[in-house]
Amino acid sequence: MANASIIQMKEQHVHEIADRVKKAQSIVFFDYRGLTVDEVTNLRVEMRKAGVEYIVLKNSMVERACDEVGIDASVKEMLKGPSAFAFGYDDAVAPAKILKDFIKKVKKCTIKGGIVDGTVTDAKGIEALADLPPREVLIARLLGSMMSPISGLAIALDQLAKKLGGGSTEAAAE
Repeated sequence: MANASIIQMKEQHVHEIADRVKKAQSIVFFDYRGLTVDEVTNLRVEMRKAGVEYIVLKNSMVERACDEVGIDASVKEMLKGPSAFAFGYDDAVAPAKILKDFIKKVKKCTIKGGIVDGTVTDAKGIEALADLPPREVLIARLLGSMMSPISGLAIALDQLAKKLGGGSTEAAAE
């Protein structure tokens, strides 16, 4: 029979993992088999630069933490075999993008799936997330598309003013 202090320590560990799951915008589960120590170190450095937490946890602990937080039970399918986890707290795309680029470079390990904004996502969904452009680019595209109709209207009004006024708008202002 398990010692009461060990059970309490495990419960505390599950609560800590549950807090990480709550705080994270995205979590990527991946199989890290075949990676050398140098490769894992390089991956950790890349992730740390992007504000992503790389950690290896017991699958059973992550499963219990997901149950505690209310994550869909389909997460159990991804928690088979050796698993490492990349928690993205500030940027939901960063863990997926870093891992996809890393896997392409070293040709080892595989993405199992993950959780994005509390929703369980398969490996294809995580790879699609990795293909998204950075947040800044998306915002710039959105602003550009919002400005396009306004600038088109301004050009049309300017042309109309020139046609009706018989000259440039600068001459009319004088």
